[in-house]
Amino acid sequence: MSILAVGSIALDSLETPFGKREEVPGGSATFFSTAASFFGPVAIVGVVGEDFPEEHLDFLRARGVDLGGVVRKPGRTFRWRGRYGFDLNEAHTLETQLNVFGDFDPELPPQLRRPDFLFLGNIHPRLQAKVLDQVDARPKLVAADTMNFWIENTRSELLEVLRRVDMLFINDAEARQLAGEHNVVKAARAILRMGPKRAVIKRGEYGALLFEDGHVFASPAYPLEDVFDPTGAGDSFAGGFLGYLAHRRRDLSIDGLRQACIAGSTLASFCVERFSLDRFRDLTQEEIAQRLSAFKALTEFHEIPV
Repeated sequence: MSILAVGSIALDSLETPFGKREEVPGGSATFFSTAASFFGPVAIVGVVGEDFPEEHLDFLRARGVDLGGVVRKPGRTFRWRGRYGFDLNEAHTLETQLNVFGDFDPELPPQLRRPDFLFLGNIHPRLQAKVLDQVDARPKLVAADTMNFWIENTRSELLEVLRRVDMLFINDAEARQLAGEHNVVKAARAILRMGPKRAVIKRGEYGALLFEDGHVFASPAYPLEDVFDPTGAGDSFAGGFLGYLAHRRRDLSIDGLRQACIAGSTLASFCVERFSLDRFRDLTQEEIAQRLSAFKALTEFHEIPV
């Protein structure tokens, strides 16, 4: 099954307690597609400036990512500069330069207009709606991501998009803000009433919660000794989730969604072990299989007598 992701492609400069990096590849489409590519092909739509290093695009091509929807425009690439303290759950934005991304107006090439799975990355809800208007047939699954800025400043447009999507990926603070509920379970229920059939609440080092109708599934975060950079973990989670669902499971059953949640947590766990995409550069299928098995051992237990 085909996957299409629409989102940002960026150059990130960041600092954590464990080091600094300048102008490394980032952006929602970048992390999503890299993670998804470990399960099968994925295409992306995005924009870069004339200064974006070709080597970063070559890395994506080598991973089997279809860049037919990526355009290079005159000007500078979208840049983000941030810092993390010892609480790696919170990024402190120091500078954002939208550059060519400020005029991003996604146009789907004809060959990308019939995806089976569509991921609407963290972009303006108006652009998410425009992408939905361009697909020739309803995908089997439409998933979206959003953030506090859009919730606060474009709420009505975001609510219109939510009526048209099947799944929302959102972190716990944003879920509470969107729903106006302090309790994350109540917030998820409120989000489901807004339109999506499923909601995945990302909780950083505490894992993720999957909600669908009367079902709730909790995926832990993998316990790691070394966490260097959480940038892109959420999009890597979404990429692993949808990549597994589209190319390995190929159905939307609750069992498939639970397995996809673990697959997403697995790819996110690798993402944070180094800066930017560095851990993905030498990640093997054997390592992924071993960590999937470790997740199973981590959460498995025998029936408890009462």
